Amino acid sequence: MLICYLRVLGLSSLFVPFLLSPAMQPTLDFPQTPPDGSRSPLSLESKLEDLILYNFQVSCQRLASEITDIFEDNPLLPGVVLLDRDEFAGMVSRRRFLELMSRRYGLELYSKRSLLVLHQFTQADPLILPSQTPILEAVQRSLGRSPESLYEPIVVQLEDRSYRLLDVHQLLLAQARIHQLVTQLFQEQTQAQLIQTEKMASLGQMIAGVAHEILNPVNFIWGNIEYLAEYGQSMMTLLAAYETENISESTTIKQIKSETDLEFVFQDFPQVIASMKMGAERLKKIIGALRNFSHMDEARKRSVDIHACIDDTLLILQNRIKNTVTVVKTYGELPPMTGYSGQLSQVFMNLIGNAVDALEEEEIHEPTIQIRTEALGNHWVRIMIADNGSGIAPEHQSRIFEPFFTTKPQGKGTGLGLAISHQIVTEKHNGQLKLYSQPGYGATFEILLPVA
Repeated sequence: MLICYLRVLGLSSLFVPFLLSPAMQPTLDFPQTPPDGSRSPLSLESKLEDLILYNFQVSCQRLASEITDIFEDNPLLPGVVLLDRDEFAGMVSRRRFLELMSRRYGLELYSKRSLLVLHQFTQADPLILPSQTPILEAVQRSLGRSPESLYEPIVVQLEDRSYRLLDVHQLLLAQARIHQLVTQLFQEQTQAQLIQTEKMASLGQMIAGVAHEILNPVNFIWGNIEYLAEYGQSMMTLLAAYETENISESTTIKQIKSETDLEFVFQDFPQVIASMKMGAERLKKIIGALRNFSHMDEARKRSVDIHACIDDTLLILQNRIKNTVTVVKTYGELPPMTGYSGQLSQVFMNLIGNAVDALEEEEIHEPTIQIRTEALGNHWVRIMIADNGSGIAPEHQSRIFEPFFTTKPQGKGTGLGLAISHQIVTEKHNGQLKLYSQPGYGATFEILLPVA
């Protein structure tokens, strides 16, 4: 230590004994802790105020010799903050201080001079950062300094314009911890994406198989409805001819006519055939939509009909949308494009499904979802999906596409829907997925897809 070193040199008599006042005792500013006393763990959003900061401010007019004992008694103190009339005047680090004092004639030159003079001899401008600076940004700023200033402590300015010191070693330890968190999060995301991919592939195969099994009997019904309609019409024509001819009717025929209400059958039979035809046609569309939606694991890009993908998605979600949400579609003329239709259907399913969830939870008056498509020149296609809900809070908008982040209640959302949608649009299709939202004015998702 410096004092022991001075005693060896026989220079300890140059220092005037100095009794530290309570105001001259360094203190530590610990991060705020929960009521149970446990230390709050670091996260990707942690700031400098979440680290241990050294609180030692001293007037720049004090003699340099007065802080020697302070460094001796506090071996972890990285430096002192200098104040001039309660205003920040600079910082003298332990390393610079010991370096100057250890030079030849350093004691004679600096010990009887003020700390301001000592600071001027160091010729170093401290790095000053607000306490709200993210740790990762502070690391970049710190490592960007010159080599001689690389290990100098960082001056942290608090909101009340007071100053603290942060040891660079503590900052690098925090960075290492955050790096571990990032690695762990990346592994969790990768595993979750693999599970989700496998899950969707299995679900797609199951849906395709079920749709195929349902489609066979539906085809039987659909193929025979026309014949049934023709046969029925022929029989009704024949019965009508019997009615017009003057043919004596037996008692049995009169009884059957009175029991069957033949006049009502003549009116209702065409409507029954039309209803059966409409139901079979709707069932075929639903099965077709399920088959298209099941193409999650398609290996190559194919021609994609964006409007058909949206219509299929709305058809699958019809049970949730009908009688609750009004869907307004404004389709523009789109150029032919290629992509993965099953994956794009999943994107539309996630975005429209989230909009329905938001409108149902918030009980919006006249809930509406607007879907608009248009071509941007010959190279891009834009799809806008907007709702008239209460919107997304500003503090959540920057994280809306992060894996596992969700604003839904526990058990109602996994936080993967928008993350996977963003990945499908940006990575699989080289497009863009953007969010526009203002509290009270709903949310709009914009999808930009390249044509080729």
